[in-house]
Amino acid sequence: RYNEGHQFLTTFNEKKLIANTVFIDPGFFKMFSFPFLKGEQNVIFDHPKGLVLTESYAKALFGSEDPIGKSVKIDSVNQVSVQAVLKDLPSNSSFKFDILLPFEYAKIIGYVDDNWSNNSISTYILLKEGVSVTAFNDKIRTYLRDHINASNKAEGYTSARNTGEIFAFSYPDSFLYNSGKGGNYTSGRIDIVKLFAWIGVFILLVASINFMNLSTARSERRAKEVGVRKVIGANKTSLMAQFLVESILISLIGMVLATILVFIVLPFFNELVGKQLSLSLLSFPTWLFLIGFALFTGVLAGTYPAFFLSSFQPIKTLKGKFVSKTRGLSIRSILVVIQFSLAIILIIATVIVAKQIQYTKQRDRGYNENGLLYSSIKGDLEKNYKILRDELLASNAVVSVSKNMSPVTDFYSNGWGFTSGTPTEQDKRISYNRFSTDADAVKNLGLTLIQGRDIDIYKFATDSTALILNESAVKSLHLKNPVNSIVDGDGTKWTVVGVVKDFIMGSPFGDNKPMVILGPQAWFTTIHYRLNTNNNIADNLKTIESIFKKFNPDYPFEYQFIDKTYEEKFKETKAIGTLAMVFAGLTIFISCLGLLALIAYMAETRMKEIAVRKVLGASATQVTSLLSTDFIKLVVIAIFIATPIAWWAMDKWLQDYSYRIEIQWYYFVIAGLLAILISMATISYQAIKAALGNPVDSLRDE
Repeated sequence: RYNEGHQFLTTFNEKKLIANTVFIDPGFFKMFSFPFLKGEQNVIFDHPKGLVLTESYAKALFGSEDPIGKSVKIDSVNQVSVQAVLKDLPSNSSFKFDILLPFEYAKIIGYVDDNWSNNSISTYILLKEGVSVTAFNDKIRTYLRDHINASNKAEGYTSARNTGEIFAFSYPDSFLYNSGKGGNYTSGRIDIVKLFAWIGVFILLVASINFMNLSTARSERRAKEVGVRKVIGANKTSLMAQFLVESILISLIGMVLATILVFIVLPFFNELVGKQLSLSLLSFPTWLFLIGFALFTGVLAGTYPAFFLSSFQPIKTLKGKFVSKTRGLSIRSILVVIQFSLAIILIIATVIVAKQIQYTKQRDRGYNENGLLYSSIKGDLEKNYKILRDELLASNAVVSVSKNMSPVTDFYSNGWGFTSGTPTEQDKRISYNRFSTDADAVKNLGLTLIQGRDIDIYKFATDSTALILNESAVKSLHLKNPVNSIVDGDGTKWTVVGVVKDFIMGSPFGDNKPMVILGPQAWFTTIHYRLNTNNNIADNLKTIESIFKKFNPDYPFEYQFIDKTYEEKFKETKAIGTLAMVFAGLTIFISCLGLLALIAYMAETRMKEIAVRKVLGASATQVTSLLSTDFIKLVVIAIFIATPIAWWAMDKWLQDYSYRIEIQWYYFVIAGLLAILISMATISYQAIKAALGNPVDSLRDE
């Protein structure tokens, strides 16, 4: 078992530190290979007051002293003994903690885990050799359901509250999959990995197409070389091998340059995505992958040019009668269309991601975040809360205070079992998000009260079982006149005292869920307080800190602004949008480089034609149009190909969001016009340069 999310104050002599704490079973160390720096693994947690520290935390708390056997006070209450020190975990570890305590200690301080419906504790299982996850799930499914149902009935529920299926799954898969169906995890972060894998494939294809186009476009310059080699005995296979080797060498050089670029860009990428990724060149698998990928890219980009160049007929090439324009131009046209289709798809994706973020950020949150802060309840705050609240309200630094189950931006608990009247089996299985308050939650959080009043235990003693519903909960409970209605839930009969407008709790991209705001019979983790906007923010915070320190002196004063916490919810989606924009720009840039080279080569091969046209009276505009029109047509074709593909892909992406935009036609117009403008700017530069050239020079050279 593994239960995280606790923060305890640790004290050694006069040194006090806050520790990110996890409760575990002793078997945890047998299942996971944590490197021990000090201590004996076989005696860890042989009593309920054992303690394990990480290396960095041990140094912070004990300095240069040996911590083994030393006594540490937890939350200024219980003494525990240090039994081991672990080497610091790598940054990419899913386990994050400063200290580890046994579950036996959790029982000492009142954390009881005897409820089969409690899903706050992770359970790790090491299967025997040869036992499949599927077979294991088949065995435990009925066992778990029977115990959960028995637990529910013991608490007064006549039917199961929990309708979700409980199943074991591969631990490595948990990092990429977080949505399950039918006992299997089917989606999650793997969708983001797949998205950027496809974008990477797009960029690789665009770069490879550039290489193919430029290799075949400049084939005339190597035609005589091919002819000579064939005359002296070279066959098609050896020529193809030569050109493939050239392509692979270019790819290997590109790999070296790309590796250097990755080291330069990686810190900026890590900052953008909020991760600490690294690339180790000391690993053989890394080199194997890089070289293998470079070989694959070289073969991918070089196969068609090698086949094309090796197919020249030596007699024609040596006589200077080499002609390949029809077939070459046709293939090159197709490649240009593919290239720009991929680029336009990425432009459209970038536009839609940006619109989705903007749409969601403009969504009515349902509460007033201005000047609203929260602090976690730690140490003596729960014990001293009432007097703390009174002093905060009297300080003029805040205008309202409430104690709640969680920050208003997140819910820490949800579950089934809230019913009213004569519920159907379906009604019993509706999940409700849970929130709780002591008093003034509606006022303090800025919720919109539709009916009734706020919960206030200090004015109404009976409000310990008072209940506020949101609009969605009223619909789910089928209440026509909700105020004063009785709702059964958690083994308690709750009296509805108010109804509030739906507000966002959890993901801003999802639907509003039915929610119950419970009276103070529930548990609390958070204190919300709204600043007095007539005062300076810094002065307000200084006053609030002094009050918190007065009643909780051992703990540092920590707070979060609700608006910043809410903004964090967009971090991942914004990172996806930024990366999509960067990759779209890179794809367009690579495509335009290829287009620039092609138009330059076309202008070079048609210099005599351009000169003759100018001598016969053609204007620079007409010559520019002559060179540009065919390429602009290809870009337009690419727009028509990219549009349905982009619509399908982005509509599928948006299906993950309940609160989503509708894809508008003008997104595609914007992307198409942008592609045309960029390609026209690229083409026009070289076309105008050719059109303004002196025809006498071209005709003299010819």
